[in-house]
Amino acid sequence: MTDEIKEFRDGIFALRTRRFGTVAELMIEALYGFTESHNQFHDRYDECGRKRIEIKFSTVMKANETVISRYNVIEQCKKANLGNRALNSTDMYNHDFDCNIQQVKRLEFDVLYYGLFFADRIAIFEMDSNEILSCFGYSDRQHKGNAGEGQFHLNRSSIDYHMQNHFVQWLTYEELYNLLSHL
Repeated sequence: MTDEIKEFRDGIFALRTRRFGTVAELMIEALYGFTESHNQFHDRYDECGRKRIEIKFSTVMKANETVISRYNVIEQCKKANLGNRALNSTDMYNHDFDCNIQQVKRLEFDVLYYGLFFADRIAIFEMDSNEILSCFGYSDRQHKGNAGEGQFHLNRSSIDYHMQNHFVQWLTYEELYNLLSHL
C-alpha cells in the first residue's frame, strides 16, 4: 500500500458517523450506478430496478482485551490507535470484533448494501429487505419503543453467515481511491 493510499485509508478510519457514512454511500453509488435518494428515508435509488437502497458500513477493529479503569486509562488510550486495533480481513476468524449494523428500518428500503472496512480491504454485502427478519442475529427492536427499527452484528461468530449468503465483492483501498477520484 502506497503512502498516499495508507493516508487515505487511515483518514477513512478516523471519520465518524455521518462523514464515514457519506464515504460508504458515495462508494456504493459509484460502484453500482445508483442515484440520489428520492426522500430522506433511504440513501440511494436504483433507477433501473426502481429500488430504494439503504447503505450501512462499519470499520473493523479488534475487540479490546482490557477494560479501562482508573489504573490503566492512560495506557489504554495510548493503545487505542489504528495500528494496534485495525483488523485485516485475513484475520477475521482469528480475532474478536463486533460491528453493529444499526438503525435498519426494513420497511423504508428494498435493498441493503452493508459491509466492513477492514485494514487491508473492504467487504461488500447485499441483502433484500424481505430477508432482514431471517438474518442471523437480527433484532427488530433496537431501542425501546422503536418498532420496525432493528440491528444485527457482524462478528467472528456471524461472519460465515454473511460471507456465504450475502457477500458481493472485495474492494481494495486503491480501487476505492481510484473510484472516488472519478466522481
